[in-house]
Amino acid sequence: MNQANAANHSWRDAGGAALRSLFRLPPGPGGRAATATRTALALGIPLLIATILGHQEIGLQAAGGAFTAIYASGMNTRERAKVLPIVALLLFAAACAGVALSPWPWAVAIGLVVVTIVFCAIAFAFRLGPPGPVFIVLVYGLSANVTAVHDGVRRNDPWIYLALFLCGTLTAYLVSISPLVMKRVRQAAARPLSELLPGPWLGSGGRILVLRVTIVAVVGLAVSLLWLDPSRAYWTVATGVTVVGLVAVRELSLSRGLHRVVGTLIGAVLFFAIAPLGAYPWVMLVILVGCQFSIEFVVARNYALALVLITPLVLFINEIAAGISDVSTIAGERVVDTIVGAAIAMLTMGLHGLQKQDPSDSA
Repeated sequence: MNQANAANHSWRDAGGAALRSLFRLPPGPGGRAATATRTALALGIPLLIATILGHQEIGLQAAGGAFTAIYASGMNTRERAKVLPIVALLLFAAACAGVALSPWPWAVAIGLVVVTIVFCAIAFAFRLGPPGPVFIVLVYGLSANVTAVHDGVRRNDPWIYLALFLCGTLTAYLVSISPLVMKRVRQAAARPLSELLPGPWLGSGGRILVLRVTIVAVVGLAVSLLWLDPSRAYWTVATGVTVVGLVAVRELSLSRGLHRVVGTLIGAVLFFAIAPLGAYPWVMLVILVGCQFSIEFVVARNYALALVLITPLVLFINEIAAGISDVSTIAGERVVDTIVGAAIAMLTMGLHGLQKQDPSDSA
């Protein structure tokens, strides 16, 4: 009885802390302005060029590669120069998988499960760090969606899409290492790659995380196939992967799930409100780059606030690049997908107890 009461107390405390965290904006780690600037430039440069040329959708197809700049934010420039090529390779591999399988919905579905499990295991085993494998899963789904077959033809040429994706990746890498032009940056000490990405090794916490994302991928896909829309399964699964997080601590998963649902709900409303502005390319450029900068500036302080901006950003990238215009339906669908994915991930929290984070056993 005492154990049951203690467990109930722990859940109430964790739930209360998660709810309070929605309304807090604690001080974040230093250097976020620099990270935000890098990521905004990585997205903005190809988007600006494409907008000038009158083909903004081409710039948005390069946006998946721009996600490269989000990683290794806690490392110095010389260290980022070592890690980001590996991140770019993982993202490009996911993009290739999505493009290759996109003509066959059943293959895309199977691929989603395989990509989620394999790339999450890699990210956990090598301690990839924030934002973790979620963008790899998103890139797979976005790539399959943007190059899917519609009325017997591909929405976008797969080879051109992959070429643009590589351009986005290269731009992100060059922007991220640009401080190397300064002598003091080049002379800074840098850890070897074996320390930056230690592994492969999975402790008990890491194995639980892999098990949780496996359940999220399989159940999320099944729910999408049976009751939602198979083409949206990647969003459901990516949401679950985000909620699972990078450490095997149940309280953090509860908080992350709440932030994900609330942030996405508000973000979907925001997307619906500003979607008509998609008809104005230069306004769209300012909105997307502004969102990307703001996301990286606040994500370490309040995840729900970041999701308010991440949701319209990813939806614009997906829908404009794929040539889809039914924004009212899209916004509502993403809310449903998010709630389902977060719920599945939160239900897997029972696989590990209420425990303190062990830094040596985190993913």
